[in-house]
Amino acid sequence: MNKTFKPYYAVIFTSTRTEGENGYSEMSELMETLAKKQEGFISMDSARSDLGITVSYWESLEAIKNWKQHTDHIVAQKKGIQEWYRWYHVRICKVEREYDFNK
Repeated sequence: MNKTFKPYYAVIFTSTRTEGENGYSEMSELMETLAKKQEGFISMDSARSDLGITVSYWESLEAIKNWKQHTDHIVAQKKGIQEWYRWYHVRICKVEREYDFNK
């Protein structure tokens, strides 16, 4: 762990999808591209099978708020509710410590 570790935030988006593509992949790619350009964005991890999990990492709660209010992200949120998700859950967590293993 880095001795000068600075806490940051994780937004955990867990979801189940509806049937069909309906432009989901294209919007998902656009949202990832736009998120990476936002001030305060750090990185993102994502995995999907029956359950999808995307975790985005941010420098501050303000950066998260700004991303949530981004015009194109609002469009994606509305389409998600109307077309792409049967269920989703969002958690915002403060990361105070981290470590990893790499062989």
